[in-house]
Amino acid sequence: MALVALGVCGGIGAYKSVEVARGLQKQGHDVIAVMTRAARKFVGTVTFEAITRHRVVTSQFEAGANSDIEHISLASSIDLLLVAPATANVIGKFANGIADDFLSSLYLATKAPVLMAPAMNTHMLEHDAVRRNLDVLAARGVRFVEPGAGYLACGWIGKGRLAEPGDIVSAVEQLLSPSGPLKGKRVVVTAGPTREALDPVRFIGNRSSGKMGYALAEAARRHGADVVLVAGPTERRPPSGVEVVHVSTATEMRDAVVARAAEADVVIMAAAVADYAPAEASAQKIHKDRDEMILKLVRTPDILAELGRARAGSGRPLLVGFAAETSDVVAQARKKLSAKAVDMIVANDVSRADAGFEVDNNEVTIVTQQGEETLPLQEKTAIASHVIERIATLLKSRITVSR
Repeated sequence: MALVALGVCGGIGAYKSVEVARGLQKQGHDVIAVMTRAARKFVGTVTFEAITRHRVVTSQFEAGANSDIEHISLASSIDLLLVAPATANVIGKFANGIADDFLSSLYLATKAPVLMAPAMNTHMLEHDAVRRNLDVLAARGVRFVEPGAGYLACGWIGKGRLAEPGDIVSAVEQLLSPSGPLKGKRVVVTAGPTREALDPVRFIGNRSSGKMGYALAEAARRHGADVVLVAGPTERRPPSGVEVVHVSTATEMRDAVVARAAEADVVIMAAAVADYAPAEASAQKIHKDRDEMILKLVRTPDILAELGRARAGSGRPLLVGFAAETSDVVAQARKKLSAKAVDMIVANDVSRADAGFEVDNNEVTIVTQQGEETLPLQEKTAIASHVIERIATLLKSRITVSR
């Protein structure tokens, strides 16, 4: 089985790390504990040594030949770096490349997947600095086990307590042995709006929040896929374990998608890409010195249609588009399905106040050559799971036919 480096940081939740180590061993994994100085104030090294039957690593400067590069040796040997509990301090170190102890040096040196289980005071967890650091790590592919809510050691009640050992072990198992109908598949998802500059301070955009695209990326990852999320400007936190490519304009999104499409099994165009952009953006701010202003617009790249043409009937990648309409929703979606030569269109009415842009719910109709399926109003996360399941079914049917 796997060799797991268990990083233990200084927090009251460190006592749960003992049960995490035991749980990993029950799954057949070998565990080496790496403890920070603060962690040893909560749990002794002897406890972990007795359970793991390995010397606990506490310093990168211990006496002995080559001990000062032990983090390099361990970094190349482990199959996973798990940090539980992960304090605000170590999250900040990881995010900003600070390597002042063994654990932070190990993170920079390893190419193994990284899983972190944050645990801290509620206000610390919600602080802008911590949220920013978490976003940075998520964008790099670090995955997280969400902290639980309840009574905290500080006496407060809220979110921040370390996840239960069983949940952490389950997350490890899912990361080391991903399962699902999209296992081994590469999926590219686009999300959010694009912004087309008018001048240095203004742009043409739309109301897309990115919620649907982000939910699709997370659902694809849960179904075992290797996911790349090409995201337009949005305030949303990237899903853990997903590669994120940030873009702004329609052209930037086109370039990012086309560069990755050849290696993809599926491309899902959920982003609300601008259809037109200013023919020429002003280099200086446009001042309000006239009663009228005529703005010349030009077409932006039709990314989905380009992908449809490029695959030239090969069927790869499987192409999924979204149709945000305000009338004749299904008819427009079926027209788009044919015109762009794609496999599936997910259509929705964005004129509704309770569905579509900037809300958590949606009601969609999935349109394929085989027919239509309407999904009733529900959370976008549920819609995303269903769409991904339909995509997996389409992929499976293609593999069966090709055989």
